Amino acid sequence: MFIDDKKGYLLIEALIAMTIFSIGFLAVGRMIIFTTHNNTRSNIMTQATLLATKTLEDFKNTPDIKTLAIGEDFNDGGPVDADGNPGGIFTRSWSVRDPLAFNTSREIEVSVSWTREGQIRRIVLKTLTRGKGT
Repeated sequence: MFIDDKKGYLLIEALIAMTIFSIGFLAVGRMIIFTTHNNTRSNIMTQATLLATKTLEDFKNTPDIKTLAIGEDFNDGGPVDADGNPGGIFTRSWSVRDPLAFNTSREIEVSVSWTREGQIRRIVLKTLTRGKGT
């Protein structure tokens, strides 16, 4: 069956093409939002990990391990940024223990936490050191 009057077919084809294009465009837009969200989350987690690593290295480079006070959860007084300066989003705390009770080594645990999207996130690093970078 053939239709002799072909008026309006171009309009229907254009509407179908626009629908297909808009579905694809929405998918790309959603992918961009998802990627941006994940990049931001990963960047914050990387900064927290670097802050915890720097804190651990500072403790490990203590010349005399006996000068590190043994205790639980010392906090450096408020939110810090990724470099440890006041005024960021991270809260840093640490604990120092003498695991062997011979006063020759220290077990150091550093915790860096932050709040993101209503949830508390945390990075915890732990090491055993004898001081002087070892």
